[in-house]
This record gives sequence, C-alpha cells and structure tokens, in this order.
Amino acid sequence: MGKYLKIYTPFINAGMQEAVSYRINWLFVVFGNILGCFVSFFLWSAVYASTDGNTFMGFEYEQMIIYIFLTFLTSYIIGSGGTYDIGMEIKDGSIAMRLLKPISYNSTFLFQEFGSKMINIIILFIPLMAGVEIYRYHITGSVQFEIGRFLVYILSAFIAYLISFFFNICYGFTAFVFKNLWGSNMMKNCLVGFLSGNIIPIKFLPVAMANVLVYLPFASLNYTPVMIYMGIYNGAYMWFQILLQIVWCVFFWILTKVIWKCVIKHLTIQGG
Repeated sequence: MGKYLKIYTPFINAGMQEAVSYRINWLFVVFGNILGCFVSFFLWSAVYASTDGNTFMGFEYEQMIIYIFLTFLTSYIIGSGGTYDIGMEIKDGSIAMRLLKPISYNSTFLFQEFGSKMINIIILFIPLMAGVEIYRYHITGSVQFEIGRFLVYILSAFIAYLISFFFNICYGFTAFVFKNLWGSNMMKNCLVGFLSGNIIPIKFLPVAMANVLVYLPFASLNYTPVMIYMGIYNGAYMWFQILLQIVWCVFFWILTKVIWKCVIKHLTIQGG
C-alpha cells in the first residue's frame, strides 16, 4: 500500500496545484453553481408560498431549504470530470503520453481528482456546511448537528464519489469509439441530475417511479447522502442504502475493467 501511494502521490499534488492555479476559472464554476442553487431556492420558496400551510409533498419548508443546499454541496463534492478529461485527451492526443506510463490509467484520474477535492473541501465545503448548521439552529432553536450522523454522511458521500467517478470513467471510455462526447455528455449530466434528485427530490415523483429510482445507482449519488444527513434515512434502512451504494460502486469498478479491454482496441489518436 505504501508503494502504491508513493507512486500516485504526485498526481494528488498535481490536482491540488491545478485547483489553485486556475483560480478565476474555479471562481466562475463555483459562482455558477451557487447561482443555480439560489435559483432553486427562490423557485421552491415560491412553490411553498403558493401552497396552504408549511408542508409540500411531505417536506416542510425548512427541510426543503436544507435539502437544496445540502444537494448543492454534495453534488459539488462528489462530481467527477472523468468523462470530460478522457474525451479531451483523446481529441488532442495527450492520452498517448498517459498510456505510455507503467501505471493504472484509471488511478491517475482518481488521485488527481482527490487533490482538487481536498482544496474544494477546505475552501468551500466546510464553511457552507457550517452555514447549513447555523441555519438549522436558527429555525429550530437547538443544535441539530450529530457527529455520528455526519460521519455516516461522509462515508456515504465518499462512496457516492467513487460511484460517480467510475460511472463517468465508463462513459468517458466511449470516446475511444465516438471520438467526441461533448453533446452526449451534456445530455448525460441532465439525466443524472434529474434521476439523482439533484433537481427535485425523488420523493416528489410518482410513487411507482420513485420506488424504482431509489434502487438505481443515480439515487446513490446525491439523494442517499442527503437523506442520511437530514435524518430521513434511519436505522436498518440507512445501512441498507449504504450497502446498495457499495454494490453499485463495485459494479461500476468492474465495468470499467470490462469496457477498457473492449475500447482500447478502437483507440485512434486525433491530435498530438
């Protein structure tokens, strides 16, 4: 394990350096995501203002506000750029240099993203999570933070990131055949955002659809960690959902191996 970490530590450093080097780009990405978050906030505030009472589809207004911001934070932390990175490397030919190195192709992306995620957690996640807890204290009058539940949320979010990473790697490998994934990647992001509860809670969908979606891998990305943190998933069902996350993580990890062996035969360097 020590030798393995020694090999890939430079990629963690590279990810951290990339995150702090392109500060203006990082700020625009963060600002765009925050803007989208507040659009959702004002939209759902209008929905609740037009309903009788303080509850809509089983969610109280305060719960919905917490859901919006937790979903934003979780989706930002677990997001993976594997699809985009692989597609760009195939387009410009730089993938050839990565393939020449005697290391795992997938692991280089994974550890490089770890580096950038560390910066994002320190700069963005911790302050905004503290803001969520301050808001919860303001509306309830008591401290709602539970260290045990928070640690389970972190575990769930980490597994969700691995699912997101391996899923995006699987999708990115299709660039070996299709060469350009920009358009299909946009469509994929929209579908995943909807199916993972990033746009509206899965609970708000028709019962038959919701009962199916909670068992698909997309719910394991955003919805499961957020439901755990909010205390909606409890006890045995909470641990069942985490086990389901692990199953999907292993599934996509194996799928990356299978797809890699198939698509590497179709690699054509366009640039370089």
